[in-house]
Amino acid sequence: MIVKSNEEFKAEVLKILSFSEIKSEHSTLHTNKKKPELGYLINYSRDGYYDLGIADYTIPMDFSISFDNPEFLVRFGVVYEGITEFKIENNPVSSFSPSSFFVVEKNLKGQQNWKKGQHFHGTEITIFESYFNEIIKPNFPNAMDFSAFIENYTYIYLPLEIVEIIQQLQSLSFQNSLTSIYLESKILECVAILINEVTKSVENAFTNQINYGNINIGNNRVIKLTSSDIHAIRKAHDILEERYSNPPSINALSKMVFLNEQKLKAGFSKHYHMSIGEYTNHLKMTIATNLLSTTDLSIEEIAYKVGYNYSANFSKMFKKTYGKTPLKFRKTK
Repeated sequence: MIVKSNEEFKAEVLKILSFSEIKSEHSTLHTNKKKPELGYLINYSRDGYYDLGIADYTIPMDFSISFDNPEFLVRFGVVYEGITEFKIENNPVSSFSPSSFFVVEKNLKGQQNWKKGQHFHGTEITIFESYFNEIIKPNFPNAMDFSAFIENYTYIYLPLEIVEIIQQLQSLSFQNSLTSIYLESKILECVAILINEVTKSVENAFTNQINYGNINIGNNRVIKLTSSDIHAIRKAHDILEERYSNPPSINALSKMVFLNEQKLKAGFSKHYHMSIGEYTNHLKMTIATNLLSTTDLSIEEIAYKVGYNYSANFSKMFKKTYGKTPLKFRKTK
C-alpha cells in the first residue's frame, strides 16, 4: 500500500497502533482502552489548515509505510524520545533521533520504518498549504518565500521561541486548557517567528546548516557539525558558565539545548578543545582562585560557592589543577 496524503499516512499508523478515537470539544484522543500501555496520540486540528499532534506511544510490531504525497506541508516540532528510519526517493536511508526539527515537504516519495518496542514521545505541528494561501497570503502577501528552504530536507533546528511555544501548548493540553482560538494564535506566532528568522539575514540558522566540520567517532563513524549544532554547543557553553556551581548533567544539558549527547560531547570538545567535564572544572577552579585572591572567605565557604559539599574534595581537585592546596595558593598571593 502507498499512502497519498498526510491524513492517509496518519490513519495507517493509528490503524497499526490499534487506536480508536475519543472526541472532545477541542481535541481528539487516539488510544487503545484495552491496552493503555501502548500510549496515545492527542490531535488538535483545524481541518485542512493545521494540526497539532502530541504523541507518546510504543510500537506493537515491525511495520513500514510507503508514501507518495504531492501535498505542500510545513512540519516542525520536538522529538523527545524515539528513532525514526526513513528513505526518501533518490536519497540514502536516514534516521532521525531526538531533537527539534523543521521541514518543508512537497511531492514527497519514500518509505518509513518502525521496529517493535520502540517508544516515541514528541510534539509536532503540521501546517497545510491552504492555511498559507487562504489565511496568511491574503493578509500578509509579502510575508514569506518558502524557496529559502530546501524541500524535503529535515533541518535539525527550531528557534528557541518556537520550542517554548510547543512546550506551553503541551502543558495546556495536559491541563485540558488548550482551546482552539489559543492554539491558532500560537500557530500564527510560530509562522511569524519563522518569517523573522529567514528574512532578518540571508545567512540564518536554516540556510547555514552546512558542514561545520566532521568529527570521527571510533574507527568508521563520522558526525557532521551544522550551524544549528554549533548554536546548540555555544548555548550549552553559556549554560555551564552560568551554572558552574551546580551544572546540569550531560543528559540534562543535551535536552536543554536539543542536541543528542554524543554530538554534544564530541562537538563541545572539538569547538572548545576540552571536554564538558574539563570545562566545568576549569570554571570552578578559576572562580575559586579569584575568591582566594580577593576575599577573606574560608576554604569551606569557597568550596561551597563553587559547588563542593566537602572542602576536602575541593582541595584535592584544586591541588590536582594548580599543584598546591588552596591555603598555600592564598598565602602566595
